[in-house]
Amino acid sequence: MTDNPLRPALFRPDAIAEDTAKLNDALVDLMTGLPEWWKVGAEYTREARRQGLGPFPPAIKSPRARMIIITGRDGNEIPLRIIAADQVRGVYLHIHGGGWVLGAADQQDPMLEHIADNTGLAVVSVEYRLAPEHPYPAGPDDCESAAVWLVNNAKAEFGSDVLSVGGESAGGHLSAVTLLRMRDRYGYTGFRGANLMYGAFDLSMTPSQVAFGNRRLVLRTIDIQQFYNAFLPTITDRRMPDVSPLYADLKGLCPALFSVGTQDALLDDTLFMHARWVAAGNETELAVYPGGAHGFTLFPNRLADEAAARSEAFLRKVMG
Repeated sequence: MTDNPLRPALFRPDAIAEDTAKLNDALVDLMTGLPEWWKVGAEYTREARRQGLGPFPPAIKSPRARMIIITGRDGNEIPLRIIAADQVRGVYLHIHGGGWVLGAADQQDPMLEHIADNTGLAVVSVEYRLAPEHPYPAGPDDCESAAVWLVNNAKAEFGSDVLSVGGESAGGHLSAVTLLRMRDRYGYTGFRGANLMYGAFDLSMTPSQVAFGNRRLVLRTIDIQQFYNAFLPTITDRRMPDVSPLYADLKGLCPALFSVGTQDALLDDTLFMHARWVAAGNETELAVYPGGAHGFTLFPNRLADEAAARSEAFLRKVMG
């Protein structure tokens, strides 16, 4: 990563460090031959992830985590998983990834602990409803409900109503959608910052999504298509701003840090969304990681450490 993230040399093959290339090759080897979730079923794949069968090891659960339940806009129950710093100076609304189909709020506790301890924030991760059982707009509705609840209750619950938001992959998408819904539906623009990690911002598919192909480096073109079809089974206009925030009016939004690796099928999404954030007059930073695959921050590696340090520095800065 560099302070000049659009320097052409960063995107060339010789910019990829040896350790990153080895990790990518190992991920391809690990994932090649794994069952396709849309063939074996979403719940089968979720259970396999819970057991650590696949690219992700079994999730380490934090003894510090606690759960609370809030009521969603549909009257449904939404669990919120909380890992807080000892002295809370603000709240980070975290939205997990997994293509709107996989993933869970309790599958990245070490990362959330690290964020809490290095930023002084209470991290609140949303257990939003997943597709295909609960397609759009269920997941975005639950994230919106969590944001509304924090606006109304964070001060009493955590001692601070200074809010930020962020997430990885589908969580980056849902974070951007949540910011837009809070602005447009409630007139709320109080989030101090958005930490948007390799998000999907154009669900009609950017060129990098289409061109990535079939190399099984975490996220292939076919994976993206299958996730979109599960999440948006009845949506024909996939450029609606509530579906693809790249096409939204982005004026008046908070500072954002956009992070992505150059070997990610969603590379264009971050580059395009960062440019539109700038064009809307918002403060923004862009962090590009040579050779980083989709989800690279979720595996033990040097780039993940660099991205964590950059993200936490950003959150400390914007939270004041």
